[in-house]
Amino acid sequence: MYTRHTPSFSAKLFAYSPEGFKAFGEFNKQALAAGVLTVKTKELIAVAVSHITGCPYCIEAHIGKSKSEQTTFEEIFESVTVAAAVKAHSAFFNASNALKAFQGSTDADLFPLSNIELVDKLEEVNGDLYNGFHEFLQISLRSGSIPEKEKLLIAVGAALVEGSAYSIEIFTRRAKEAGITLEELAETTLVATVLKAGSAMAHRVNALQAYERE
Repeated sequence: MYTRHTPSFSAKLFAYSPEGFKAFGEFNKQALAAGVLTVKTKELIAVAVSHITGCPYCIEAHIGKSKSEQTTFEEIFESVTVAAAVKAHSAFFNASNALKAFQGSTDADLFPLSNIELVDKLEEVNGDLYNGFHEFLQISLRSGSIPEKEKLLIAVGAALVEGSAYSIEIFTRRAKEAGITLEELAETTLVATVLKAGSAMAHRVNALQAYERE
C-alpha cells in the first residue's frame, strides 16, 4: 500500500486540476522557506508533524530535507519524541473529559479551559501513571541536541495538527514563556498546516491506485 512511485505516477492527477496543484506547490514552497525560522527548524517541525499524521511519504521526504540541512539523527529522534509526547499529552488531558463524563457532568461546555486544572485530580487515581506521564513529558521537552525553545515550537506545531485544544493552549503558553514571537508562531502554524494538507496530497497516490484497481 505504501510502495514508492515514479514521479510520472504521482503527477497523474495534476492534469485534472493543474491550478490547484500548482497553488499547493507554491504554498508548500513558501511555508517551508527560510523566514524568522530557519529551514532546519522548519524541517524539524515538519518531521515531528509527519509523525503525527503518520504519512510515510512525508516522513521520508522531510528526513531527506533535514539531512540536507546538516541535521543529525539525534536531533531528528528528539523531534519525533516531542511529537510522541504531544500525542500522549492530547490523550492524557482528555482524561479530564473522561472524569467529568464518569461523574455525570451536564456542563454545557464540554471543553472548558478549567479542565486543564482538573487533570491534577488524576494523580489521586493513580500516582504512578500520573507521574510517569509527566516525567516522559519533561524529558521530551528539555534541552538536548535541540534547545528547549525550539522543542516547544515543534510541540506547538504538533499540537495544532493533533487538534487538541488543551495541548495547543499549554504548549503555546509555554512557548511564549520561553520567548517565541508572534512571527515564529505564525510560521510554525503555516508549517503545521502545509504538512497536514501535504499528508492528504501525498496520499493521492493511494487514491489513484484504488481508483485504477480492477
